[in-house]
Amino acid sequence: MGIFDWKHWVVILIVVVLVFGTKRLKNLGSDLGETIKGFRKAMNTEEDKPTEPAPAASEQLHKPQTIDAQAQKVEEPARKD
Repeated sequence: MGIFDWKHWVVILIVVVLVFGTKRLKNLGSDLGETIKGFRKAMNTEEDKPTEPAPAASEQLHKPQTIDAQAQKVEEPARKD
């Protein structure tokens, strides 16, 4: 006898029905179905969108940039061991 015994699942099902009621379980199933449909629809609409970058963003990528800085040598104090 393990957790996958059919008798255990029947007892769990009866407890769930007593706690939540059949009406709530039916609503849960329909809500889950609507959620899955919405997820699939969102995934399909993302695939249909073009993946080209906006013109302003592509102009920024190709624009040369100049960094103005001066290097300085930093001397560290001698250690006393």
